[in-house]
Amino acid sequence: MADLRLAELLAALSQMTDLGLGQPPETAIRSCLLATGLARRMEIDEPEIGAIYYTTLLQHIGCNAYAHETAAMVGGDDIAFRAAGGTVDVGNPREMLSFLLLGVGKGAPPATRIRAVVSTMRAGPSFFREFFQSNCEVAIRTADRMGLSPGVQRGLDTIYERWDGKGQPHGIDREEIFLASRFAQVAGQGELFHRLGGPDVAIETIRRRAGTALDPTIAEEFALHGSELLAEIDASDPVVAVIDAEPEPHHRIPDTQVDELARAFADLTDLQSPFMHGHSTAVSRLAEAVARDLSLSDADITAVRRAGLLHELGRTGIPNGIWDKPGPLTTTEWEQVRLHPYYGERILSQSQVLAPLAPLAGMHHERQDGSGYHRQLTGSMTSTAARVLATANAYQALTEDRPYRPGLSLGAAAERLTADADAGRLAPRIVQAVLSVAGHPSSPRHHAWPADLTDREVQVLQLAARGLSKKEIGAQLFISPKTADHHIQHIYAKIGVSTRAGAAMFAMQHDLVQTHPA
Repeated sequence: MADLRLAELLAALSQMTDLGLGQPPETAIRSCLLATGLARRMEIDEPEIGAIYYTTLLQHIGCNAYAHETAAMVGGDDIAFRAAGGTVDVGNPREMLSFLLLGVGKGAPPATRIRAVVSTMRAGPSFFREFFQSNCEVAIRTADRMGLSPGVQRGLDTIYERWDGKGQPHGIDREEIFLASRFAQVAGQGELFHRLGGPDVAIETIRRRAGTALDPTIAEEFALHGSELLAEIDASDPVVAVIDAEPEPHHRIPDTQVDELARAFADLTDLQSPFMHGHSTAVSRLAEAVARDLSLSDADITAVRRAGLLHELGRTGIPNGIWDKPGPLTTTEWEQVRLHPYYGERILSQSQVLAPLAPLAGMHHERQDGSGYHRQLTGSMTSTAARVLATANAYQALTEDRPYRPGLSLGAAAERLTADADAGRLAPRIVQAVLSVAGHPSSPRHHAWPADLTDREVQVLQLAARGLSKKEIGAQLFISPKTADHHIQHIYAKIGVSTRAGAAMFAMQHDLVQTHPA
């Protein structure tokens, strides 16, 4: 197969961040087109436009890095919080106060909302610093895994800085902020306010924020060319236009690297909740092994492996307060949960390369008797590959901790899966194959961990990545909180991170989530 255009894959997958931000589909794509068009109007060199293009397309790629903590802070709906915050000038005390009073805890019961507002205001700068630091750290690591240039990584590192130096997480100003970041900031806000009020509102807002939040030179160029550029984008098919807009030389990857790209997005998705860390990779591996055991075709094995990595993409469109809820879901919450396979299917369908995986990934919660979701398909309407993925996903989920129950033992999970087969919900032959493949789940013990971590440090990393406090880690490992903190500082130094989200990404990338050190 010929090498694939990375832009074509990332343009489709960028719609995952649109979901996580509570924005309409194609928001990231349209911002990318706007930034690239503006840079060309200003006759920026093509190599720099390349960094502008990818930085803008991926500027919010780490948007769910702090979802767990944000949902806990703001009363459950982290997506509504991010959506409300998108229009706020964080350097304007009046706007920030209005945002905290009206945007935090939106939709929650009054008592919950009041507590959320008070908690967020008390946390203040430390909360937002950790919020932005987590997003940047995860975005940089993900860009590196995708093979994107140091320029793109620098762009993502300074994406939340401000021209006046009041941004996060570094507090740098003016030309210290990477050029790609400055273009992405203007384009992102220009697209947002254009959607909310049209080109005149976008231009007026960008002009008002020039010299404070935004680079005044780029802002002025937007004022001159913004209406024309926005009209061009409105008249185009953005999904097609963004591929054509990629600067030369086009970034291409061989088909063999699609798995690594999919793995990076799997880890991003699973980062959203500590209860899901490593889930997609584990499902992919189990499903692939079962597909081989059943002698499926090479094409089906590849499809099952990749769909396993990408099957949870749509989870980013559901608030974390639902995923991390310790009690039963309401009817309305369940309706939101039932949408996540549909969201993921639509994201994948936007890419010619990934579109063949869309139906398969979208069926990972279907059941043979029609009791699954989101289409309620029956056995005769699903392929063997789809049954393999659905059964592998069910088994893996049963063995993992969830906020409402601890993970089942392997024996109990096997009994539950067998009961589902007996009741006609899962295909008995596939259940047998999954249980056979999962019959020897223990991996050989590692003798050398990545970054020279010790067995104890791996144990601490796993718990810290899940969001446990130093006191909780100490209680689980029978060590003092001070010792736990000492381990955490050493771990963070070794793996080059400073946030829980960064630690979680490292753990997933290096397959440390499911391991059991001595």
